[in-house]
Amino acid sequence: MENNRFKGRGKSLLVLYSYHHHNTEKIAKVMAEVLNAEIKMPDQINPDELQEYDLVGFGSGIYSAKHDESLLELADVIPEVNNKNAFIFSTAGITGKSKSAKDHSKLREKLVSKGYTVIDEFQCKGFNTNSFLRLFGGMNKGRPNTEDLKNAEEFAKSLI
Repeated sequence: MENNRFKGRGKSLLVLYSYHHHNTEKIAKVMAEVLNAEIKMPDQINPDELQEYDLVGFGSGIYSAKHDESLLELADVIPEVNNKNAFIFSTAGITGKSKSAKDHSKLREKLVSKGYTVIDEFQCKGFNTNSFLRLFGGMNKGRPNTEDLKNAEEFAKSLI
């Protein structure tokens, strides 16, 4: 992960896949507002159009320790770029610095291999009712919460 930041207010895009409880969508909307960014689903993206953006965020919930397959498949087919800025974001049932680094590793590797500079990464807890958790009412009910959304806003501000 690089320490340099996206300079200025160029054209920004968030590529988002969020479905179960729309946890990641809530985070993306806050970030998009700060960055004045469009939000598109992976299936709405023509891979070549990513060239038009100065900053691209890629995010989804974490499923089996990785981003949604649709994001990973998009990362496989996007054209190579020369040092374009990107960031990665997610919501997950279990979070933490080493956990998020692991959760983001597959997507990060794909983006870096295509020439993207991943300038930062964001993860927060999301309400999770996958598999057996639904039998117990899930975990992280009410997440992302107000504090998570504020952290997402601060994260987005730190990018510009």
